[in-house]
Amino acid sequence: MASNPALQFDKDLANKTMTITRHFDAEVALVWLTWTEPELLDQWWAPKPWRTETKSLDFREGGQWLYAMVGPNNERHWSAAVFGKIVSQKSFEATDFFCDETGTKNNEIPETYWHNEFYPTATGTRVVITITAAEESGLRKMLEMGFEEGFTLALGNLDQYLQAQFKIRKQLRTYGKPPRVSSYLNFPGTAEEAFTFYKSVFQTEFSGEGIKRFGDIPADSSHPPVADSVKKMVLHVELPITGGHLLMATDSPKGMGFELVQGTNMHICVEPDSREETKRIFDALAVGGNVTMPLQDMFFGAYFGTITDRFGINWMFNFME
Repeated sequence: MASNPALQFDKDLANKTMTITRHFDAEVALVWLTWTEPELLDQWWAPKPWRTETKSLDFREGGQWLYAMVGPNNERHWSAAVFGKIVSQKSFEATDFFCDETGTKNNEIPETYWHNEFYPTATGTRVVITITAAEESGLRKMLEMGFEEGFTLALGNLDQYLQAQFKIRKQLRTYGKPPRVSSYLNFPGTAEEAFTFYKSVFQTEFSGEGIKRFGDIPADSSHPPVADSVKKMVLHVELPITGGHLLMATDSPKGMGFELVQGTNMHICVEPDSREETKRIFDALAVGGNVTMPLQDMFFGAYFGTITDRFGINWMFNFME
């Protein structure tokens, strides 16, 4: 396995403990979401070509995550985690075990106890996972089943997901431009086809850097390469239409850790001219709605947040100092 300076995997089997440390170039708030939201967990938890399907997740003390690891031939292996103490955006504990699709524990395979900690750093977040078992044989069984290799790949999936999010959101920088409102669209791989069509309809040209593709993401040995089927997909594109309005878009390929849901694949993107105005509009729209990402200083330099308002409309806010 290739060495990864961002990852440490320490095994102390005599003391029935394994400790995994991984650094991510993203703020704690965003990394925390990827560990606690089912839609995001499903994007990275399983090592490829396997995938994760969450049946239910109740993230609270005493709540449970029930999920299946689904193989390339659609075989399913069920697991569950029962949550213990939770300190928001700092740490959480869980008891992890194999089970059936109803959550009934498989007592033939020992359960393990996870303590996950999230530490802010100068460049992102350090996650420290401490796994213990009642017996040394429990950890040995995990390792024999390929846990170290599989979890290393899964954490690589997470790193790739966060970096892709960084690349896309960084495109929203205003760099001193006046306030503006645009529409941000997500496509399942048809963004170029759609925007070529819109370009012909409105008889305008792509602005900014034209079409940027997932294949433009620099190669990095610390995470899996971009799949050939994804490389030509659209990472970011902008098109002025009429009345000064701007359409922006990205493809959302599953291979890069995205899940496109029709009906939630469009945001109104608001870029106010001050932090105060950003917060004022955000807070007003949040009344009676659902804050899908709290307004906060993000790792890519923006004051950023997203909301679904009480009428079901999706809003994205982005302010650059």
